Amino acid sequence: MSTRRDKQIHPLAPIVDEQCEILILGSFPSVKSREVQFYYGHPRNRFWKMMAQLLECDEPVTNEEKRKMLLEHHIALWDTIHSCTIVNSADDSIQDVVPNDIAGLIESTQIKRIICNGKASYRYYHIYQESSTKIKAEVLPSTSPANAAYSMERLIENWKTINKYSNSNLKGDRKSLY
Repeated sequence: MSTRRDKQIHPLAPIVDEQCEILILGSFPSVKSREVQFYYGHPRNRFWKMMAQLLECDEPVTNEEKRKMLLEHHIALWDTIHSCTIVNSADDSIQDVVPNDIAGLIESTQIKRIICNGKASYRYYHIYQESSTKIKAEVLPSTSPANAAYSMERLIENWKTINKYSNSNLKGDRKSLY
């Protein structure tokens, strides 16, 4: 695997609509996510499987099903970083950060809670965005395969906290946008 530090620009649009109440933030898309052009694209990342279990849904397969599952439950998804230099997918190698405009994203939504998927996401949110959003984020364990210390069961137990955040109790009480 290459150890070359490359300048990368975030290639993905946020998943969001005006009814979103919760924003889940990653740090920056992995190499695999950039290849497949969608969030949490590495087949060993547990994000989609975990969210389906928490939301009591079938695990989404297509990108459209993934997007629909989140939006039906008033959940937005984006990353803290717009561009950076990075070696492969290693969060600890990130430098030269230009943050995403999280405050701009949430101003036309119902977002009142921000959850960071892992410590790197939280670190960049806290440094670059928390003062402009005025929303204190909660950091939850990363769903990355690199976080092998957390079993799926342990991730689900920690991530259950999202259920208390949504006015709709994350049960998909509105019609799909699609």
